[in-house]
Amino acid sequence: MGFFSKLFGLDREQEQSEAVVEPFDYQGFQIYAEAKAVSSQFQVNGRICKEIDGELKTHDFIRSDLFMMPEDANEVMLRKARMFIDQMGEGVFD
Repeated sequence: MGFFSKLFGLDREQEQSEAVVEPFDYQGFQIYAEAKAVSSQFQVNGRICKEIDGELKTHDFIRSDLFMMPEDANEVMLRKARMFIDQMGEGVFD
């Protein structure tokens, strides 16, 4: 079954979730842009992380914007996450 699922692209979501995402550092925060496949498009999706007092804080960042290419969704993720950090600071994790 694994051969056929790969042949017909059924394993694509699993492969994307296994991909290693390099963080983008911004004002002490790490932004992980992880476009999510939705039907034949890609949704703006990712995480904002920061270590505060020895504890790793994480905020899941999901928006309804859809794009044809994952690179476009990731670019928007980075732009919106930076704006969110500028507005909220460490309040992102409240």
